[in-house]
Amino acid sequence: MQKLKESRAISFTIVALVYLLASAVGIGLYLTLTPHLDWWLNLLIADVAATVFTFLFSVIFGNASVYDPYWSVQPIVILVAFAIGREITLPRLLLLIAVCLWGVRLTVNWAYTFGNLTHQDWRYTMLHEKTGKFYPLINFVGIHMVPTLVVYGCTLPAAYAMLHDAAWNVGSILFFCLSLLAMTLQGTADIQMHRYRKNRTTPFIRGGLWKYSRHPNYLGEILMWWGVGLSVVSIYPDAWYLLAGAFANTLLFLFVSIPMADGRQSRKEGFADYKKDTRMLLPIPRWHR
Repeated sequence: MQKLKESRAISFTIVALVYLLASAVGIGLYLTLTPHLDWWLNLLIADVAATVFTFLFSVIFGNASVYDPYWSVQPIVILVAFAIGREITLPRLLLLIAVCLWGVRLTVNWAYTFGNLTHQDWRYTMLHEKTGKFYPLINFVGIHMVPTLVVYGCTLPAAYAMLHDAAWNVGSILFFCLSLLAMTLQGTADIQMHRYRKNRTTPFIRGGLWKYSRHPNYLGEILMWWGVGLSVVSIYPDAWYLLAGAFANTLLFLFVSIPMADGRQSRKEGFADYKKDTRMLLPIPRWHR
């Protein structure tokens, strides 16, 4: 097992197979449930089942990072499956473009940083060390299930639009542009971070978008889903509740991801001054009195 995990090629193959099978589980269950339940509940159950399937393999390989690509693969699978057999209207096309571009870019970024199945995200390792015997529960609920439910909520507006026919409006175009801007922001921030890590000369990255923001990549992720949600709600204003996913995603970053990242950075000397000089999200100068 250890030798298999140490091979990058075999690790990629294993992860790819896990996701192909997880997608088959989810799609098969959705089609089975479709005649009996509402579409959104069918989708939720199928999504949870695919997550449980992925979780089992993260346990088998002793690595919660088997789940890492789920965040970006899940929305693409859902929207493409929902679009099959339907007329590709402008709202549907724009949502497919936005989500697929975002998902492919984020998955490529994951693949670029993926070493093999011996590597695990530092946050999961930290949680394992802190929670001890409770880690299996934290792993299932916190690392796997909560993110799945959040991204399910983020994807729900686009899935709703795939199932309902409506004409585009100015809002759908403007918020599509917001999603494109957000993924460009996120992609640029990731590239700048990769370059910094290759030639690390300072404790903190202080160039490009990171000059004034500690988490411009997180800002891009937050804005991406507000763009998707608002583009749909601008067409279907009575479905305002579909923004709950973007709201939950924002809370996840503000109260979980960012505090964890800042907590790790705070171990470095000079973090207090760095935090004082840079904003949490917005990449604009901070003016001091």
